Formats: sequence, C-alpha cells, structure tokens
Amino acid sequence: MGASGAGTTTLARAVADAWSVPHADADDYFWLPTDPPYREPRPVERRLSLMEEVFAPRAAWVLSGAMIGWGGRVLASVDAVVFLTLEPEERLRRLEARETRRRGEPARGAGWEAFREYARRYEDPGFPGRSRHRHEEWLAGLEVPVLRLDSASGPDALRDAVLSWGAEPGR
Repeated sequence: MGASGAGTTTLARAVADAWSVPHADADDYFWLPTDPPYREPRPVERRLSLMEEVFAPRAAWVLSGAMIGWGGRVLASVDAVVFLTLEPEERLRRLEARETRRRGEPARGAGWEAFREYARRYEDPGFPGRSRHRHEEWLAGLEVPVLRLDSASGPDALRDAVLSWGAEPGR
C-alpha cells in the first residue's frame, strides 16, 4: 500500500509473479466498472463478497492498495503489509507519466486535474481522502508485520527487498 504513484501495483505484480500467486488490486473491487473509470464506488458488502469469491479463498495472493475503513473481513487473511513511500514531486511526476502512457498524450482534462489534486494532498494530514496520516494511523493498529520501503529505489530493488524479508506465503 501507499500513495498513488508510489509503485504499489507494480511491486505487488512483481512479488505475485515471483511467488507464482495471483495479484489483485483493491481499486478493482472498490470501484464499479464505468467509462470513464473511478467514478462510482461499489457498495461495501459487494466489494467484500467479490473479493471473498475471487481471490481470498486461495492459499496465497498479493493485494495492492488499501482497504481502510471497509476491508476488515479480507484483512483478517493478510500475513504482512508493505508500505511504500516516495517523495511527493517524484510521485506526481510518475503519475503524469503513467497517464501519458495510458492515453498516448500528455495528461490533461478535468478528470486528470481532479485526480492530480487528490494525489497531491496525500501528505496533508487534514485531507479526508487517502492520506499519509490515515495510512499511518491504520498501520499503527495492525497486528501483522509491516515492511516500510522508499520506492525511489526502483521496482527490482523493491521486489528483492520483499522477497528477502521472508514474508512469503505460508511462512
């Protein structure tokens, strides 16, 4: 888990590939499929039901994203958490590059501007959305190990840090 642009999905996919287990992203369950995407949240009970049907019953899996305030039933199956941080300017640069790759042009438009502002406020402790403050509070209440990594070190180094940490499925 971590802020948008910190590399959580990239890392989760790499770890899942290394362990040969499925990867799921919390956003795929949180949001209803809409065009454009990320406009309408799925009801909480349906999110959890889908997660419990699709991946949670498996022996092992890797989940990217955060389920603060709604994922308790699935979180009960989590063995460990990796928390990625990244300097804000680099995060925003990565987000813009990602959107440019997705769209084939420089990121722009009202939807992009709103998302960028949302992502920019991550470090603001008073921000009611996904924020560092809310993540830190949630992490403090966990009873599972938490590995904290600075994602400036790049995807391969992050994957290797997780693999060497010893939090692999079944351990």
